[in-house]
Amino acid sequence: MATTRKPLTGKNGEVRELTNDDFVRAVPFSKLPTSLQETLSSRRRGPQKTPTKQRVTLRLSPEVVQHYKASGPGWQTRIDLDLQGKIGARNKGRVATTSTPRRRMKAKAA
Repeated sequence: MATTRKPLTGKNGEVRELTNDDFVRAVPFSKLPTSLQETLSSRRRGPQKTPTKQRVTLRLSPEVVQHYKASGPGWQTRIDLDLQGKIGARNKGRVATTSTPRRRMKAKAA
């Protein structure tokens, strides 16, 4: 009796959690047909349609960096949010952030 494999993606395009069977059936990249290897190798992500942030180099005091890094992942986002608050950008509705820093999420949950 043959087993039916579940599709890797749902109707909404989300990839489901992979199972051990999925990994057993996986094929190494080097074993794929050459034409498929070439297609997959040539694909690159394009530029953002609407960049939301600018890349800059900023020198900060060691104490500031240590303070933000000590609070865990997302420390650069927290610096950005604090600076936005300082200039009042969030209150004017000009800034849309993509994620909530973990520190604030934990505080809301408590």
